[in-house]
Amino acid sequence: MAGDASPGGVSVVVPHHGDPAPTLATVRALLGQTYAPLQVVVSDDASPDPFPEVDGALVVRRAANGGFGSAVNTGAAAAEHPLLLVLNSDVTLGPTFVADLVAAATPWMPAVAGPLVLDPGGHPSWTARHFPTVTHQSVEWLTPLARFRHHRALHEAVGHDTRAVPGAVLPVDWVVGAALLLPTEALRAVGGFDQRYFMNSEEIDLQRRLRARGVPSVFVGTVSLVHVGGGSSDPARRRRWLVESRLRYAGTWGGRRRLKAALTLATGVNAVVNTGRRAVGRDVRPLETAREELSLIHGGPR
Repeated sequence: MAGDASPGGVSVVVPHHGDPAPTLATVRALLGQTYAPLQVVVSDDASPDPFPEVDGALVVRRAANGGFGSAVNTGAAAAEHPLLLVLNSDVTLGPTFVADLVAAATPWMPAVAGPLVLDPGGHPSWTARHFPTVTHQSVEWLTPLARFRHHRALHEAVGHDTRAVPGAVLPVDWVVGAALLLPTEALRAVGGFDQRYFMNSEEIDLQRRLRARGVPSVFVGTVSLVHVGGGSSDPARRRRWLVESRLRYAGTWGGRRRLKAALTLATGVNAVVNTGRRAVGRDVRPLETAREELSLIHGGPR
């Protein structure tokens, strides 16, 4: 642990696109935080439903929809404080959330700190993870294994860091971008998020670049928030964004050809299993599903 950074003011950047109601609720929760000084910045990513002006919050508006990383970069350009909290718009947090996260993260600074993220039912999400490998992603692509993913071994096999349980505080490879606290200058020093990513994997890429500069990632399981997630876009579009982002990440950090080959092989396994399931009366479409999967794999960015 570094232990040489003192807490300072926090600028919170909340990207917005879609229904203003969840973002408004998050902004109101931020304006009610006990921590001070606190700057709230909403980055409207050319939303079809523009975010309204709100007293106490700064709204910056983008001319074109660029995705999560682009919106954060635009908001971060207006940040006034030494600490930056990147926060999804669809979260629920208590009045001491920022104070608690800053207090827990300060001994580790400079670092990227991510809290425990709960789903709406109060169950912990796997928000601390290992840097992705071809094996992680090909195992996750094997749909017949989905029913076994309550086992710890399968969680590790798809890249979840199973040490990161509620109450634990420890360094990890990366933490998901629903809530990230980091030094503002560290983000600026690496040029912010890579804006070629539209959605997904941009926070992994960022944390790898920060790691190379000596800025680790830390899971803070003593502080939590609730994240709804995925409510503003359809599942098919989210899956395409996910696959495209993973292929782009692999293109940057190595293994893109191996990843495509492994996912293609996993698609073949899925098709064989689905054919057997269809033979015993299950409502599955092996060929159609295989074509969709292959389209995702081989239609991604170069």
